[in-house]
Amino acid sequence: MSLLEVNDLTVKFYTEEGVVNAVDNLSFSIDRGEKFGVVGESGAGKSVTALSVMRLIESPGHIESGEVLFNGENLLEMSDEEIRSIRGNEIAMVFQDAQTALNPVYTVGEQISETIRHHLGYDETEAKERSIQLLDTVGIPDAESRFSDYPHEFSGGMQQRAIIAMALSCDPDLLICDEPTTALDVTIETKILQEIETLADEFDTAIQLITHDLGVVADVCDRVMVMYAGKPVEKAPVEELYYDPKHPYTVGLMSSIPRIGDERERLQTIPGTMPDLVDLPSGCSFHPRCPYAEESCTRSEPALVDPETGAVATDDDEHVAACLEYTGELTDGLGYEVTVRDSSDDAEVETVAGAKASSAVDTDVPDAGGDRRD
Repeated sequence: MSLLEVNDLTVKFYTEEGVVNAVDNLSFSIDRGEKFGVVGESGAGKSVTALSVMRLIESPGHIESGEVLFNGENLLEMSDEEIRSIRGNEIAMVFQDAQTALNPVYTVGEQISETIRHHLGYDETEAKERSIQLLDTVGIPDAESRFSDYPHEFSGGMQQRAIIAMALSCDPDLLICDEPTTALDVTIETKILQEIETLADEFDTAIQLITHDLGVVADVCDRVMVMYAGKPVEKAPVEELYYDPKHPYTVGLMSSIPRIGDERERLQTIPGTMPDLVDLPSGCSFHPRCPYAEESCTRSEPALVDPETGAVATDDDEHVAACLEYTGELTDGLGYEVTVRDSSDDAEVETVAGAKASSAVDTDVPDAGGDRRD
């Protein structure tokens, strides 16, 4: 049994402009100790998915249907008291903006200690000692004196580390990281990611990493789910996703990765923008932006299938994608090729688009089995 199982989750927001279909019939699972990446553009539904797992969706949002099973228990059917005993304890979250996640009128140490006292039953002295230890573990210098500092006295990177310390304070089984390195410089980003990996391994914690950075995914994750317009369009082990992408949206994301030594004047982009979630296109939501779209794409919404057989995806399938190409409904097929060229440290993946695409693309993809920082 997986640690976390999300089945047929649907989340909508009822606004004056209409009903926003933020997450639509989403299913995925995360095993204990696994690092699971969720990628996609802004508006894909990544953060809403994470907030749904935490039961933090507020009005005008509403979880319409589905189930979120954690250790076999449905979090959506729990009382407020029951979910509070799990939230911050067995499931913790590193929020996207550390500055707004910290309360400005309480010291950083007190905010960590409060979580420890509430969930673990420590007294004030024990909670303070554990908080200082955690601050030191995540790399806060002079942790004992910084315990009494307020959030505004911490730099952005230190605030993010404090949020990670708070999330790890009760040794959670699942740590949800919602773009934990947003707005941080690359040096701090590297340190934060290393700390998340090291601490996750130390505590045997499962990680759900939400990001738009495919380089980060290659570094950290074991499996990846690509989301578009509230739906999963591809799920695969990380190496398969990089070396054998099956969905045109995934190929577009890979093509936009900058590469050292790239002589192109402009990076390849995916034309257009994420569709309006109030008024989604008919058929495949990606078809208005897809260089391989055909008439059938405007009529039929593709299901997640096994690309090799075209059969509807099951829990046992490792690599699945939602494209009509794999059910034989495209006439011209997908006109791109992936060529892997090995080098000493990295692997270059060259994605050559077909005649329908605007241009050829050449991306440098980090070695999913290694470390892009070396």
